[in-house]
Amino acid sequence: MNIETEWNDREPIYRQLRDFVVTMILDGTLPEGDSLPSVRRMAAEFRLNPLTVLKTYQLLVGEGLVESRRGRGMFVNPGARHLLLASERERFLQEEWPRVFDTLHRLGLSAEELLKGAPRKAGSEATKPRSSHKQR
Repeated sequence: MNIETEWNDREPIYRQLRDFVVTMILDGTLPEGDSLPSVRRMAAEFRLNPLTVLKTYQLLVGEGLVESRRGRGMFVNPGARHLLLASERERFLQEEWPRVFDTLHRLGLSAEELLKGAPRKAGSEATKPRSSHKQR
């Protein structure tokens, strides 16, 4: 997992990292039962403080998506993908869809125009944050 990162200033980094892990679970890159990268490895790959990664992992544990197995690491819980699908769909409909709908209305786009311009196949790889800092 060699990932270049660019963190936006609108949201804390630990939340952005959480969203990245959630995307990996949703698209199957990180299947249920698989282990998450260690805190040290994730911190090194993303060039983050290990405490930031730990905070992300604690958030995921609190959401019931992953579990800590003493001496073995963090693992994606069975049913995590199903739980995420439900919660992420609800979040989209409550938070993002109203903005998208307003934009579509302002631009006068119809459902037919949207479907005509839609990509044929959505990518399955998690959207990775990109870095504005070059490695030295």
